[in-house]
Amino acid sequence: MHSTLVRAQNVFGFFTTVAFCVAALIAISVVISPQCPSASIELRNVQVVKGRPHYYSDKRLEYAHIKFDLDADFSSLFNWNTKQLFVYVTATYPSSSSNTSSSLSQAIIWDLIIPSHGQLHPFNPVAFFRGDSALPPPMRKSNPKSTPTNKPVKKSAGSSGVEKQETKPGIIQLKNTKPKYQITDISGRLAERGNVTLDVGWNVQPWVGALTWTMPEGKTFGRWKGVQGGSSEVFDLPALKGKKPVVVKEGVVSEKPEAAEASPVLR
Repeated sequence: MHSTLVRAQNVFGFFTTVAFCVAALIAISVVISPQCPSASIELRNVQVVKGRPHYYSDKRLEYAHIKFDLDADFSSLFNWNTKQLFVYVTATYPSSSSNTSSSLSQAIIWDLIIPSHGQLHPFNPVAFFRGDSALPPPMRKSNPKSTPTNKPVKKSAGSSGVEKQETKPGIIQLKNTKPKYQITDISGRLAERGNVTLDVGWNVQPWVGALTWTMPEGKTFGRWKGVQGGSSEVFDLPALKGKKPVVVKEGVVSEKPEAAEASPVLR
């Protein structure tokens, strides 16, 4: 007859095997959930100024300040295995001042973490083991807005029941949004760069399984489709703000006028 320790080892081994198989099935089963994300991003305003883009910058650099409109629907990326969604906006521009450069640079100017409804559940096991700080700010007990309130719900005409409207996670509608991060370049010069675009990307972080990243437009993987849209029109970065060209009679010349040549006057 087996001892108590041997029985405990057998039970624990069987439990870990079953837990691993269940987690593997959950991670694989997400491929049957259809995904068809869409996003539209438009440029509203762009400025290039010279200063200290960060508090730790030791010198003055040229940096770009970009405002944009974002309208996206990522609700199809949420399923039973989605923990949270990380959405970001990148600016792609030529690495050198010559717009014909083949190498491109990318910089994130804005990001957002969207938790799933399961993570917002009050009986979330993550919050049970890690405490109240593991929950997103809207669901923390210290936040007065975290507790549900009995607000009156509108009734539609001709209906006897109460309609409860629940917003889907992943719907983003932003107008004239300021960037969270500034764009800088290693050369310290960024003005008058051409062929700049804004792109929307995401990263799905599941409870179990592998991370999935942005799928380009036109590509498919089973029931998963690439993003519809997600890129802005090509634009150019303007000249450095505050510089004014010197105006003469014949027209506009360079910002630094050349020294004039004096000739002797004969009387």
